Amino acid sequence: MSDFVCDNLKAGRNGHLTIGGCDCLELAREFGTPLYVMDEETVRRNCRLYVDSIRKSYDGYGLALYASKALCTIAMLKVADSEGMGIDVCSGGELFTALRAGIDPSRIYFHGNNKTPGELESAIDAGVRRIVADNALEVDRISTIATAKGRTARISLRIKPGIEAHTHDFVRTGQIDSKFGVAIETGEAIELAARAASLPGVKLVGIHCHIGSQIFDVDPFLEAAQVMMDFIAAVRERTGETLEELNLGGGFGIRYIDEHDPVDFGAYIGAIAQAVRAKCAEHGLPVPYICMEPGRSIVASAGITLYTVGAVKTIPGIRTYVAVDGGMFENPRYALYDSPYDAVLADRPLAPRTAPITIAGKCCESGDLIQENLWMPECRPGDILAVLATGAYNYSMAGNYNRNTRPAMVLCKDGKARTIVRRETFDDLVRNDVVPADLQEHPGHPARASGQE
Repeated sequence: MSDFVCDNLKAGRNGHLTIGGCDCLELAREFGTPLYVMDEETVRRNCRLYVDSIRKSYDGYGLALYASKALCTIAMLKVADSEGMGIDVCSGGELFTALRAGIDPSRIYFHGNNKTPGELESAIDAGVRRIVADNALEVDRISTIATAKGRTARISLRIKPGIEAHTHDFVRTGQIDSKFGVAIETGEAIELAARAASLPGVKLVGIHCHIGSQIFDVDPFLEAAQVMMDFIAAVRERTGETLEELNLGGGFGIRYIDEHDPVDFGAYIGAIAQAVRAKCAEHGLPVPYICMEPGRSIVASAGITLYTVGAVKTIPGIRTYVAVDGGMFENPRYALYDSPYDAVLADRPLAPRTAPITIAGKCCESGDLIQENLWMPECRPGDILAVLATGAYNYSMAGNYNRNTRPAMVLCKDGKARTIVRRETFDDLVRNDVVPADLQEHPGHPARASGQE
């Protein structure tokens, strides 16, 4: 078993933390901190796991889609594409990035619960393989846009299967009380399926569900697959149409801390295959084309974030704050979800953990924390601290709060690191600022003009 929660991390001959064969202290010196670091081989290995599992469990009759919301950069999409993954996008910006990366539109699925007319038009113009429609308004808009262009958009419907996964409330998406999709229980889903099957410019070919994120139990996935197959049978009975595609989403948990026990993805896919085939036999249905959308489980464990330690403040009897040069502007997940992380010191990653600390960011917010009560070795100003398993939803959710600049990202392989996202500059922060003409001509405050300030 690895000494770290991510098995791609090692202590090198000099005792320093390494990832992708690169010394983390050297990475910090060369590229600065904060720094997102990704291990290319781990990303590729995880992609192959899903691609190979579909080949094995479904005779290749399906497609694993990289959920690009987890980490969307041109380089990362190119890696996923080169390993045989399709790409799942959920905004116009992600679609633009995928097209700029050279992804074949016939391997792109477009999601989102409130796609704008402009985004729908872009997806139809690009010829994406599937638009996953979230609601009745969206289906009608797709019909209108596609008909006006003389096209037929092949769509799936996002269905709420009524499954509650045991995860954080903010990342549960399959139950009836969710902003995503249409519910089976209320009859809304079957009515929308019937409507979609009758509209011009639209071809209803499948259904989609996603029950949540960071799930460690196979049973909710199995139950969702069974409910969805029953719904396909109901659609056939209502409309006479046999839907050809079943997209079961993603949400597979990864190991952030020692206590986490992730599902074996290959075993999960095999179990789902058996459940789908059993339902096909029960309803006399052909086996559908299967899609799934791993994101976190592709990139989370492949990434770490390097920080430089600044002030260390010990409040006797209360806690020790270890401040770093990042924070909620480049990793808001603890502030949002209380997301657990492990961390190590890059120059002594195997040092005994002697006391609990709180890792604090540099933003002007009391809640700007990356982790609390984490047992660590003594931390000193200037230490390089590595927070582990940050490859998913860190860069993707980063912003510029307090006008902080977003970090650079490097991709490591065989001891070499290449920049795949440049570090933002202060000029980047003001690039889109506009000063109206009347403010440009403003002479300034009278006190300043008179030298009295």
